[in-house]
Amino acid sequence: MDGVVHAGVFAHSGGIFKANELPYTGGDTSPLKQFMTELAHYLKTRRSSLSMTLDSPGPDRAQLREMLTIASRVPDHGKLAPWRFELWTRDARKMMHGKLAELLMSMELPAGAPTEKSKMQQGSDKILHAPCVVAVISRAADHPKIPKWEQVLSAGAVCQNLLMAANAHGFEAQWLTAWYIYEDRARPILGLSDGEQIAGIIHIGSCNTPKSERPRPDLDSIFKIREA
Repeated sequence: MDGVVHAGVFAHSGGIFKANELPYTGGDTSPLKQFMTELAHYLKTRRSSLSMTLDSPGPDRAQLREMLTIASRVPDHGKLAPWRFELWTRDARKMMHGKLAELLMSMELPAGAPTEKSKMQQGSDKILHAPCVVAVISRAADHPKIPKWEQVLSAGAVCQNLLMAANAHGFEAQWLTAWYIYEDRARPILGLSDGEQIAGIIHIGSCNTPKSERPRPDLDSIFKIREA
């Protein structure tokens, strides 16, 4: 059988494989095996870059659309697409940052937390740095057959896919949240409709800063075999 293997878009040692372009000819599966070996290595070693290390260039609009298309290919029980994307431009982020700062100044925090507002402000400041910031917004809602929890999980899968799609296009990315996505008074600033919740703020850009490994869970502590 001559043709191609549909493998989405992914980086490999020779560049980037795009959808419908992964080579597969006749019975020779060596290109596919090499690709899958490199994919497994990537998945085993992937690490996010910190948002404050992300600089220009970021993806152009065509690249971003392709990345979002990849991000949307996730498990989605009922084909509900219970999530949406928003690109926060620099102008939008500046506006949001200013309004969030005003909101934060007006908030009364519990006594004994004098540095809390400073930390919260640092969380707000992060939306200004990366060249590209995309909000993944969950639209999980009551459904006669599909539990809300499954819809929320689907939005989380979108966030992870977007991180990998950014890497596949030669960019670095980080999935963040911040205090304001859980603050009801910030919802008008974020432009959220009733029932919507930000699942992740994905920061995307270029980075030359080396990534250090962090501790990972011991597999035996999180895995068991149930035989009966």
